[in-house]
Amino acid sequence: MIVEALAIGGLGLAAAVGLGVAAKIFAVEVDPLVTAVEEALPGANCGGCGMAGCSAAAAAMAAGRIPPSACVGGGAAVQAEVAKILGLALSASEPVVAHVNCRYATASADVKYQYDGIRDCRAAVLLFGGPKECPVGCLGLGTCVVNCPFGAIQIGANGLPQVDAALCTGCGTCERVCPMGAAGLTSVSNRILREFTPNQCTAPCQRSCPAGIDVARYIDLTAKGRYDDALAVVKERNPLPLICGRICPRPCEAACRRAKVDEPVAIDNIKRFLADHEMQSGKRVQPYKAPAKNRKVAVIGGGAEGLTAAYFLARLGYAPTVFEAGEKLGGMLRTALPAERLPREVLDWEIEGILEMGVEARLNQTFGRDCNLPELFKEGFEAVIMASGGWDAMLSGGKAPRTMPGLHLMLPLKMAWAKGQDIDLGRNVVIVGGGAEALNVARQARQRGAGRALALLRQTREALGLDAQGLLALANEGVDCVFEASVTGLFGGGDRAERLEYVIAGDDDQPQAVEGVSSIIIASGRLPKLIFVRQEADPYANDEALHWRSLRPYGPPERPVVDLFDDLPTVADHRAVVEAIGSGRRAAASAHMALSGRPVAAPAQMLCSADCALDVEALDDLLAAPQRQPMPELAPERRVYAGLEIELGLDERAAKTEASRCLNCGLICYKREGKLPAAA
Repeated sequence: MIVEALAIGGLGLAAAVGLGVAAKIFAVEVDPLVTAVEEALPGANCGGCGMAGCSAAAAAMAAGRIPPSACVGGGAAVQAEVAKILGLALSASEPVVAHVNCRYATASADVKYQYDGIRDCRAAVLLFGGPKECPVGCLGLGTCVVNCPFGAIQIGANGLPQVDAALCTGCGTCERVCPMGAAGLTSVSNRILREFTPNQCTAPCQRSCPAGIDVARYIDLTAKGRYDDALAVVKERNPLPLICGRICPRPCEAACRRAKVDEPVAIDNIKRFLADHEMQSGKRVQPYKAPAKNRKVAVIGGGAEGLTAAYFLARLGYAPTVFEAGEKLGGMLRTALPAERLPREVLDWEIEGILEMGVEARLNQTFGRDCNLPELFKEGFEAVIMASGGWDAMLSGGKAPRTMPGLHLMLPLKMAWAKGQDIDLGRNVVIVGGGAEALNVARQARQRGAGRALALLRQTREALGLDAQGLLALANEGVDCVFEASVTGLFGGGDRAERLEYVIAGDDDQPQAVEGVSSIIIASGRLPKLIFVRQEADPYANDEALHWRSLRPYGPPERPVVDLFDDLPTVADHRAVVEAIGSGRRAAASAHMALSGRPVAAPAQMLCSADCALDVEALDDLLAAPQRQPMPELAPERRVYAGLEIELGLDERAAKTEASRCLNCGLICYKREGKLPAAA
């Protein structure tokens, strides 16, 4: 026994010595910096930083591959501690919290079957997509609750997950484990950049609103008397609620589900009540904005679109400046609408709110005369957004809007020629769009001294009725034609365009360039909505001019941006405002994408008006509701006095009564007997 014990002990000793020697030989030195960083991290291994746990995150931070702010799970205190260890400065980061986009628990929603299996949403969804009829609704089985590493989510009394914002770190675990896509992360930037997709819970009114306002939410808050909170929801997507409450064409009401049984909810009148309530109180309601980035963006034009773009840029953390050619901001809102429809004190209140968000305004500044691209870039502006309007904008100023030397709208140019004005177009003229009329303008350009006139036409030769003989005649007149062409890029140096790029349909989208452009004539009623960003010049070129390139803001899917100078409709009066709000927000989002180094493109699966979003054909079991509340109006005998507003607005009782008519719709859910939404 003793021999055996000694033998085993000897083997163990030999093994220990061998392992000790191996440990010395193959030892991996641990960077003390990595150790210090890892000790400062929370150890939750949530994956919110994009790394496989806190150890991997510590190594990446020490190596400089990710910043200290990447630890979203640890919050500001941990980020500051890590930055201190690494000797780095920590910039302010935007708060991100979890959000559950569902208002109807399983008990209040239409279901396909009663689920009595494993209490895990991922298991339930394997059986016919889950018990709910709604394909994107929360199943309420608590998968997000169990997996949240910080205990920030609990199932509430309403059967839906409730997020404790004080505990939530924005790690994104809930978003990753939710099989329905109901749980996600939200922030100021996310809400501004968000576009609706088919797999989101949106109501018909919300989808039809050009500004994308969460209509059901602000009406529900109005019914509960939470007017400031309701207006904050409106201002998340619309900085001009007072104006839209008076002149919006109300596409949301045309889509309202209640219209299937009686009359639509007076959505716009409720919005006006909220905005009137704010102005009458004198207390401004402002939504949250992201931390300041100390990056400047110029917006050319102080109308509805330019003001909206500047407002959302300020909320994204930029320092926007609006350059307005007139003496006051407002554009056609100020010059084309009578005071009976839009009182000037209402317009001024809205503009003051936008300026208070952090927007600077410079008046009497005509772009192309008082300021230009190189001057703005030298002043420190990193992008320039064009929102100067078009032919309809001439109603306010009487002059064609200017952009830069050599860029012309066709109609004002022809009018100038008709008046005998001599417009120097230079030697190399390009006409974009316009069909047969573009060919006439090209001929006139040649007759007025242009050395070359190139017509980039979107139509086919057959559509224009041109045969070989017609093309030969044009060529003899010095006019070249390119058919089915779309302009994709504009590049310049100083204050002039120098190069234009275009593609031909069916040519594998290979861009072709026109060098040495002297003038570009656009066959459109409006100037293109362009964003100019600075471009690094060729270091080997003997050229001191400041170089730039143009981008086109992404648009709605029903009007995909194919051509930089795509035909834009001439719009005016009330329809222009609500469309301009959506367009201005997309311009701000596009500039943000460009300055963040991301491609400027619409989000994947962005909802198109032609898309058939899931909906309900008929309504049943509706709760009893009052009739639509009429809008009070000025007495007929008083309407003879100029400047008096005819529609007077709902009072508080009428607004709350009207708000109670809302069905609080989701994708297919709505308020009815026995099926009520969760309390906000």
